[in-house]
Amino acid sequence: MPLSLYDTVTRAAREFVPIVPGKVGIYLCGATVQAPPHVGHIRSGVSFDVLRRWLIARGYDVTFVRNVTDIDDKIIHNAGHDDVPYWNLAMRNERAFSRAYEVLGCIPPTYEPRATGHIPEMIALMERLIERNHGYAAKGDVYFDVRSFDGYGSLSGQRIDDMLASPDSAAQQKRDPRDFAMWKAAKPGEPAWQTPWGPGRPGWHVECSAMAGKYLGEQFDIHGGGLDLIFPHHENEIAQSKAAGWAFANLWMHNAWVTTSGEKMSKSLGNSLLVDEVVKRIAPVELRYYLVSAHYRSMLEYSDTSVAEAGQGYRRIEGFLRRSWEMIGDGRAVPEVDPALRLQGFDDAMDSDLAVPQALAVLHEEVRRGNAALTAQSITGVEGAFGATLAMIDVLGLNPWDPLWATGEKAGTQATEVIDALVQVLMGQRQEARARKDFAAADAIRDGLDQIGIRIEDTAQGARWTLEK
Repeated sequence: MPLSLYDTVTRAAREFVPIVPGKVGIYLCGATVQAPPHVGHIRSGVSFDVLRRWLIARGYDVTFVRNVTDIDDKIIHNAGHDDVPYWNLAMRNERAFSRAYEVLGCIPPTYEPRATGHIPEMIALMERLIERNHGYAAKGDVYFDVRSFDGYGSLSGQRIDDMLASPDSAAQQKRDPRDFAMWKAAKPGEPAWQTPWGPGRPGWHVECSAMAGKYLGEQFDIHGGGLDLIFPHHENEIAQSKAAGWAFANLWMHNAWVTTSGEKMSKSLGNSLLVDEVVKRIAPVELRYYLVSAHYRSMLEYSDTSVAEAGQGYRRIEGFLRRSWEMIGDGRAVPEVDPALRLQGFDDAMDSDLAVPQALAVLHEEVRRGNAALTAQSITGVEGAFGATLAMIDVLGLNPWDPLWATGEKAGTQATEVIDALVQVLMGQRQEARARKDFAAADAIRDGLDQIGIRIEDTAQGARWTLEK
């Protein structure tokens, strides 16, 4: 089955065919670092990490570029509010984003360029657009002439005349009030870089066209980002890049939002959940499982209940894998992943526009078969289910033995060790009660632990416990 991906331009899933056989170039619009990341910000990183992992699993050599917007109006405003230089605030929040990507198991990008490091490339692109009569300078600003580009509006499905005119104070110096700024003239006290049109700083849109062109070339395979970037950001990227004569991205992919109470998670709504805080109370691997368990194009409603339910789903998978490894591991510390053991139904789901919910359904069915084999003490059955389950969960970045989870595991190690010590004392008391045939006392200990979410399971290797809530 060929891999098909949903293209926002054509509004349909279509077969993915790379420009260069065996290689894929991806540009993902990354963070604007005016504040630390909330869970909604990181969904994009996790969704495209799954895409990247699946392309690698299918044998592609992937170049993955995720930019950092480290200068814009909000960064300057917030830095002034904190009374620090813009770069101080930007770097602090960039580090917070890096921590969030890492703690949720995202593979580091091939390149992670910052906007302020690519001013020469932006100037060259604007000069090219002015030469082609698609751009113009006015009082130190540089604008893109939207009516000069016939395809403007094709991504978002809008007509220029139906678009709202910009209400900004610079509208009077534009040829059309809908024209957008590629470069902004310096204001007193703001950071600025020298250009042929005077000192200033980048507009939001020009930076991504310039950086994508530098690292992936004038034509590349996939451009991604959140649904909210379709207009104006990605619409403007297409206009700039194609007006410059570039083919630019062959396919556009967009992930949906994380919502709370039906609204997009955002700082302005006051409902954001910072990743640094969330992972203090939720295991990072379980938060990743929650974020990938819905289709990337579906809205995802965040609540403690839904995350807890996702955590239970992940622990069922992890519990089966660890119990199986105790039986078949022969004392080896870490199992090897054999991608050839993935089930066809899983691969077919992933090839169908990354249908992770359907892929997880296949995976959970295999876990059920594996648990039945464990109960029956069928080593052959356990080995088969273990290999298939591990291969499938690994490609989603959820392998419980993956070193990527070391940071998250360390965060909860001390609490886990305390709980384990207490449960071991009670399990010892239960075993003593069973030895003296006081089964009522043994059952009372088991039922008491069960009420607080700790399940005791008697196996051939002895009693063990798992946390079910």
